[in-house]
Amino acid sequence: MHNFKLLIFFFVLILCSCQNKIKDKYTDTFSSGKITIAVDESFRPILQEEIDVFEGLNSKVSIVPNYTDEVNAINLLLKDSVRVAIATRPLSLKEISFLNSKKYYPHSYKIATDGVALIINKSNRDSLITMGQIKRILSGDISDWKEIYPTSKLGKLKIVFDNSNSSTMRYAIDSIRNGQSLGVKELFAQRTNPEVIDYVSKTPNAIGIIGVNWLGNYKKDTTNLSFREEVRVMSVSGELEATVSNSYKPFQAYLFYGYYPLTRTIYVIINDPRISLPTGFSSFLTSDRGQRIILKSGLLPATQPVNIVHVKDE
Repeated sequence: MHNFKLLIFFFVLILCSCQNKIKDKYTDTFSSGKITIAVDESFRPILQEEIDVFEGLNSKVSIVPNYTDEVNAINLLLKDSVRVAIATRPLSLKEISFLNSKKYYPHSYKIATDGVALIINKSNRDSLITMGQIKRILSGDISDWKEIYPTSKLGKLKIVFDNSNSSTMRYAIDSIRNGQSLGVKELFAQRTNPEVIDYVSKTPNAIGIIGVNWLGNYKKDTTNLSFREEVRVMSVSGELEATVSNSYKPFQAYLFYGYYPLTRTIYVIINDPRISLPTGFSSFLTSDRGQRIILKSGLLPATQPVNIVHVKDE
C-alpha cells in the first residue's frame, strides 16, 4: 500500500509538472522576450517601421514578423501559432466562438485607415476614373481602355492584384463587388505588392490594385503629398463622370474627409491570455508614439490628431 501511495504521489507530481510546462509555453513579458506575429503583406512597410522603433525602445524585445496573406495570418492566430495578427478585418463571431471554446478571449483594435490605390503605367496619362467604372471593370462589363477613354490605344485592360488570398482581393470582392466574384478576364495575381508595382511599371495597359502604404514617398517627401515615381496613381471619383475637380487620390487629407472612396480599416488582433508581449506590442501600436509612425507614413491613424494639408494633383 505504501508503494502504491508513493506511485500515486509521483504520478500527480509528473502531471503537475507537465501542466506547468504547458502553462509556461511562453516566457515573454509585457516588455521582454521574443514573439512571432502574422502580418498581412499589404502592410509590410508600416509594420516593419513600427517593429524597428518598438525594438529600439525595448532592448530585451524581439518581434519576428511573418509577412503573409490575410487568410493565412488569421488562420495562424486561430491555430495558436501566433498571438498577434495584423489584418483588415476583426475576427468573425464564428472565429471568436472557436477560440472561446479553447478558453481564449481575443481582442481587436483599430490602428489605422488605409487607402486602396489604383496604379497605372507611368506612360498612361488617363488617370481619372469613377467608382462606377471600377465596378464595371471588376464585373467584366468593361474590358478595354477605349470603353473608359475613347481615344485610348492601350487595348485590353489587365487587372493586377498581389495574390488571391490577400486582403486587397477580399476588399475588391466584398466592398466593391458587394460579395460577388470578380468577372475580369485579364486578371493577374502576383505574389507580393512590390511585384504588382513592378508588373504595372512594365505593362502600359495594366491597372494594379494595391495598399497605399506601399506607394509612400516619405523618404524623399516628408509632407506625404506625392507617391513613388515608378507608377502613376489614379484619381477616383464618386460622381457619374470623373473630372479633375471631383476626383481624388488616396492622400491623407482625402482619407480623413472621406473624399477618397476606397478605404479600409487596419486592425491588430491579439490572443494573449497572459497579458504579455503581444499586449505590450499592441499597446505600442495604439499609443501616441505608434500612431505618429502611422501618421508619418501617410495613412490615417486611429487616434492621433491629424494636421490636414490640402493638395490637388492632376
